[in-house]
Amino acid sequence: MTTATLHPDNQALSRDELIARGWAALPPSYCMPASAPTLNEARAWCKRLAESHYENFHVASWFLPEALRPHFHSIYAYCRVSDDLGDEVGDTQVALALLDMWGRELDACYDGCARHPVFVALAETIRACSIPKEPFADLLAAFRQDQTVVRYETMQDVLSYCRYSANPVGRLVLYVCGYTDEERFRLSDATCSALQLANFWQDVRVDYAKGRVYLPQADMRGFGVSDETIAQGIATPEFRALLRHEVDYARSLFEDGLSLVGMVGRDLAVDLDLFSRGGLEILRAIERRDYDVLSARPAISKGAKLSLALRAVSGKVMPFMRLTRPRTGKTA
Repeated sequence: MTTATLHPDNQALSRDELIARGWAALPPSYCMPASAPTLNEARAWCKRLAESHYENFHVASWFLPEALRPHFHSIYAYCRVSDDLGDEVGDTQVALALLDMWGRELDACYDGCARHPVFVALAETIRACSIPKEPFADLLAAFRQDQTVVRYETMQDVLSYCRYSANPVGRLVLYVCGYTDEERFRLSDATCSALQLANFWQDVRVDYAKGRVYLPQADMRGFGVSDETIAQGIATPEFRALLRHEVDYARSLFEDGLSLVGMVGRDLAVDLDLFSRGGLEILRAIERRDYDVLSARPAISKGAKLSLALRAVSGKVMPFMRLTRPRTGKTA
């Protein structure tokens, strides 16, 4: 992703000219087609996009039922393209124009007038899974916010951002799997926010290079840490103490959300367990570096990844009654 920049020469450009400039900066396949594809063509488009980016945004999991995968492909494609519209054009005005256009296409999708492959496929997912517009619109709100907000005063402000940037994805997964109750949504929100925070703490230096700081400003002041500390790339004792505090908070969110694993069907439970434990492993990787995320980016080791994968596979194959015990609500 690149940091958006406001170019003065864009001031005189019309909305359509801004959008055209944005499309030119993106993969040609993203552009709006002259006519709507068939559903099969649209699903194939989304599947190709998803399978080429699994390492970045793994929504359509190996462990979910095959019949549901086209729905996860369409959701993935929507999220991937939306994110790229905001972060891959390198210009604030152009990005905002593209995101506004994408929002209008979302409206058209719900009105039965989809034309882009993403929305042709998504329209069938929305119909089959009875998904409201809110989580899709919330994601666009987060991508717009990224264009103008680069610092957050409190942890509550960061969590408010996560409410739009991360939590809708978990809710969309639950909708596809047939869950619509508020308690599962709450637990999913905790897990998704925790994952977002784990990625933030892992990428403090990376995000700073893009002009963004997700560490709460109030916490930074409280621990005696400034932007200059991050810029210098030296994990001072104060910075390590700050990050220890933030890692502990993220872990508490993971612990809050873990009970969701026992409230869904086995296929989804395996996926949720893998995501949560992968996020916790990121936190452990930060701890192993003694909270120094400035000199090098903490990464999950190959051995840890293999262990997580084997655990997930064994969970898929072996009966584990704790996860399949009947609960209230539907099972996937």
